[in-house]
Amino acid sequence: MAQIRLTNSRTRTLERFVPIDASNVRIYLCGPTVYDRAHLGNARPVVVFDVLVRLLRHVYGADHVTYVRNFTDVDDKINATAAARKAAGAPGTLEDLIAERTEETIGWYHADMDALGAARPDHEPRATGYIAQMIAMCEGLIAGGHAYEAEGHVLFAVESYRDYGRLSGRSVEDMIAGARVEVAPYKRNPMDFVLWKPSDGDLPGWDSPWGRGRPGWHIECSAMSHDLLGADFDIHAGGNDLMFPHHENEIAQSCCAHPGSGFARVWLHNEMLQVEGKKMSKSLGNFFTVRDLLDQGIPGEVIRMVFLGTHYRKPMDWTEAKREEAEKTLRKWRALTNGVEPGEIDEQVVYYLGDDLNTHGAIQALHKLVQDIYHHEKIERGGQGSVLVKSSVELRAKLKASAQLLGLLTDEIGEWAVTASVDLSAYADALAAAREQAMATKDFSAVDALKSMLLAAGVEVRMSKAGVDLSPKPEFDAAKLEAL
Repeated sequence: MAQIRLTNSRTRTLERFVPIDASNVRIYLCGPTVYDRAHLGNARPVVVFDVLVRLLRHVYGADHVTYVRNFTDVDDKINATAAARKAAGAPGTLEDLIAERTEETIGWYHADMDALGAARPDHEPRATGYIAQMIAMCEGLIAGGHAYEAEGHVLFAVESYRDYGRLSGRSVEDMIAGARVEVAPYKRNPMDFVLWKPSDGDLPGWDSPWGRGRPGWHIECSAMSHDLLGADFDIHAGGNDLMFPHHENEIAQSCCAHPGSGFARVWLHNEMLQVEGKKMSKSLGNFFTVRDLLDQGIPGEVIRMVFLGTHYRKPMDWTEAKREEAEKTLRKWRALTNGVEPGEIDEQVVYYLGDDLNTHGAIQALHKLVQDIYHHEKIERGGQGSVLVKSSVELRAKLKASAQLLGLLTDEIGEWAVTASVDLSAYADALAAAREQAMATKDFSAVDALKSMLLAAGVEVRMSKAGVDLSPKPEFDAAKLEAL
């Protein structure tokens, strides 16, 4: 069995991953608050940890991994968005508009993440479906002396949990100084956070022992993860912007609500995203959603490839140059694997993914497989037997299977590269033969003519000592190619 090592944010060390139960490896990823479209930074953890789930299923078995990613569908941002629509004259009550916006946004999210090749989780709980569990958790925390009621609110008493701050590595004093702490007269401590709050007027609300109200943000994930994964589970993941206060608060309330449990054993956090070397922000004009890129004609598979080119614990810089290189590479790989059934997965790809999810290293291993394919096919063109021909086919099958472990070269997200499915091997053979003849006669006119015709048809031509490599460019014209 392949070994997996992961950098645990809680211990700040690279640890060998040993599941609590190898027959049911459990992972929870913090999902979106569904008030608007997902921006590019929101998509990074989805793609990164989709690869982790693929790796876990490969190692432990497809039926032995439970993957949960939630939807926060009760939140002040959702309420504000719905209120703005109502003020603009949208028909229906505020509650109707909230429900409408939620459904619409979840639909957008599914479509965008599907386009990136991210598999749907086993469970996608919505916060509004777990209100009873949240109320029960609040009651338990109050009974245990870890929370208190004040003016219709229920607040977690931070001082009651001695390990508070361990995940983020901050002292309570530092957290007060560096956080936007809500100052409220009903708080016993400035760091105490809301588990439940009152709802007035048209705002969503549910009956509770403390009056009509709605949950605070942090309690949602604790209730949902406990209900679906248990008090102890293997991995909790998300962006590093969630480490404090969200994940810190999750740990505190979950461990206090379920004494003796450890909540998540391994915490994984991905770094943030930049655009052309700068932080993505609306003020800089470099803020865009996943849908913005898709509508510009950038394939989801290309976006995924750019994401995976950088290790998840390093800041990822989205650049036009990276996009172009990713598209070029994927077109070449799809041309090489067109019509090939996936074979065995390359051990080096598995090794790199098992080494703290090193997707960059795994992609380099895929490039090495491509070089091996070219090397074998050069020998095959020399007529050295059917054994080597079989080796080339096996290498192409290995390339496809190994790339699919990263969520690349799958059928679901390959429509954009339909031109890359053209078999150019006969033209490559012809150009290689013409070049070999020219090397003997010193007359390269036939080589130049054939190369010019290929270029005119939109075929990228690369000739080296390893052989001839042809791949279709975005402007590829099959009709021109057939006329050669």
